[in-house]
Amino acid sequence: MFAGTHTAIVTPFKNGQVDEAALKRLVDFQFDNGVTGIVPCGTTGESPTLDHDEHSRVVKLSVEFAKGRGGVMAGTGSNSTREAIELTQEAEAAGATASLQVAPYYNKPTPEGLYQHFKAIADNTKLPIMLYSIPGRCGIEIGLDVLVRLAESCPNIRAIKEAGGNPERVSQMKQLLPADFEILSGDDGLTLPFMSVGGCGIVSVASNLIPKQISYLVNLALKGDYASAYTIHAKYYPLFAAFLKLATNPIPIKTAMALAGHCSDELRLPLVGMEKEKVAELTTTLKKLGIIK
Repeated sequence: MFAGTHTAIVTPFKNGQVDEAALKRLVDFQFDNGVTGIVPCGTTGESPTLDHDEHSRVVKLSVEFAKGRGGVMAGTGSNSTREAIELTQEAEAAGATASLQVAPYYNKPTPEGLYQHFKAIADNTKLPIMLYSIPGRCGIEIGLDVLVRLAESCPNIRAIKEAGGNPERVSQMKQLLPADFEILSGDDGLTLPFMSVGGCGIVSVASNLIPKQISYLVNLALKGDYASAYTIHAKYYPLFAAFLKLATNPIPIKTAMALAGHCSDELRLPLVGMEKEKVAELTTTLKKLGIIK
């Protein structure tokens, strides 16, 4: 269901508001360049600073702009189970094709609380659900025992976006989970290693900027042509590394998108733009790769 490239799409802003015209251009750019789907209102889409109405509006517009060309997996997670259910039901009503559910952040539930949280969401929607484990941001990991329980008890929990940085965990999941439970990388630089041990794609930040190249890399890996996929990985690895080291996501990707003329680099506090030296470093990387002149 989820194999392929899903772009965690940025939310473009203009004068403090969602730039809906720019969002349409970004969605078109993604599907014109072969991505499997888009993920509006994820971390890359600055979901923490979108208010409820904006969140629902961005999901609705993303569905409208996608025009059935691919998936629209709405980021509808929250550290409040009630809010996550509400956001997910709104996304379902808007026509989203799936939901991305991040682990509850800050309140750090026990494994049982984590299980009950995701089960309650799954029980209140018909959408296929991809879980999202990113301990570096959330402070907790979705444990393997919790994953196994959820896969057994919730038929619509179908996949996980794994952003813990450990390919061995992918191997462990493949041993314990049903064969049709899908595992996608949450880090561009780990797409190829994850796919080599059983992953089936990426929820990508870099594909905002280079959707055709990331899609090609993933498609090659899905066909088992890891040598050709590695050539693409090696070429663009400096970009993946730059996105990780220069500033917190989505600051670098939004800066890169602005440098390439796709949208403004406007962010919402507490996020701020990069220092001039880091912008210069990113610009140099983009020029070396031929992404900008």
